[in-house]
Amino acid sequence: MSRQRRRQPTWDEFGREIGVRLQRAREKRGLSQERTAHLAGIASYTYQKFEKGESRPGSPLNPRLATLLALCRVLELRLEDLVPDPPPATPLER
Repeated sequence: MSRQRRRQPTWDEFGREIGVRLQRAREKRGLSQERTAHLAGIASYTYQKFEKGESRPGSPLNPRLATLLALCRVLELRLEDLVPDPPPATPLER
């Protein structure tokens, strides 16, 4: 049986999906956005943008790997469970 290949997302879609996964994991753990941010060592505003799928207003989510790993630790997630597959096919424009 052949496995159907999914369409590769845009960077905006990719970032929004990570944001949804962050929010679900945070709510499952019963944490506020502020507490999650504090435990991960990032600003609350930064974390709020992450849940929206943005790094800065109007730009797709593009956190540092260390930040993603800190959030995974706090939310008891594996990185593989946070980052969607497949990734966008095109490089992120800056």
